[in-house]
Amino acid sequence: MQENYEHYISRTIKKLYRKRLAAPVLYLIFTAILFGTLPISSVLFPSSLKRLSDLDSFFHKNDRFVSVSLENLHFTGYTRTRFHRTSGYFYYAYNPDQNECCIVLLSPSTCEEGLPNIEQTSVYAKILPSDASYETLLSNLSKDLDWTDAGIRSKVSACYLSEPDFHYYSGMFLFVLLSFGAAFAALSIFLFLLYMAKPHVSPPCQKLRYFGNPKNMLALAEEELATLPQLATEDMFITEHFFIETSRYGVALIPIQEIVWIYKHSTLQKLFWYHFSISYTLHIVANRHVCIRCPKNMKSDIDGIIDYLSEANHDILVGFSEENRRLVHGK
Repeated sequence: MQENYEHYISRTIKKLYRKRLAAPVLYLIFTAILFGTLPISSVLFPSSLKRLSDLDSFFHKNDRFVSVSLENLHFTGYTRTRFHRTSGYFYYAYNPDQNECCIVLLSPSTCEEGLPNIEQTSVYAKILPSDASYETLLSNLSKDLDWTDAGIRSKVSACYLSEPDFHYYSGMFLFVLLSFGAAFAALSIFLFLLYMAKPHVSPPCQKLRYFGNPKNMLALAEEELATLPQLATEDMFITEHFFIETSRYGVALIPIQEIVWIYKHSTLQKLFWYHFSISYTLHIVANRHVCIRCPKNMKSDIDGIIDYLSEANHDILVGFSEENRRLVHGK
């Protein structure tokens, strides 16, 4: 028994945080995959598109969000409608010096709901691939301009620019959300590794700071548990000076002389309408408003713990009652 309980509390704390380490690590991997596959950061930091002829190369590099200055925009006469409202106006931008032509979908506010011509404007836009509506637009536009279908397709890119599809605020929200989550996960990983390396700085042991030095008290509890626990259940122990819990729900450590109130609480477990068991939770309240919950234990184990603690410290209030609650909390 002495060998089994050697550094048992520290080993349990390390095991507990080793298991908890998996969740933030998986979240960081998931976030990295999202940042790698979705152009989230490019929404906040769009690339500058200098030449319209570079539209296809930007798209294939997954650089979908751009800032661009456009000149000589001409309204095609066609619009895009969503949910029974006009969401954009199709323009074509032609640069005769560089023999470049591009289709641009502008927001109603940018083009003042369909100005015939726009000499110059700067917009943030998303590069979209050719789709059925875009193909139809090119076919109709070639007829309107008295061009051949092949002729217009040789001049324009297979992609087009869409200002209404550049969702800056939704991209910012997603970026901030994922970044905050990644930072929290990274901090959790750092703390869990710290707790594994130095169990006395973990939250269960830091509750001991109200009653003394956590490192020294953990060492004393480890020594007493390794020597001979005075009472032991499956995951609860009583030594000469400490109550100790080491379950899959967490680790708790409290000096017996600091305990002021103990009681058990029963919960009826049920699945739909079928009641199949009753679980018991041990509640321990100590000085300095330190509270410990030991869930899902056997009634006989909790009764044995309560009896032993009440004998070890006669000042402990036993059982839940309004009178005991007022004596402890003063309300």
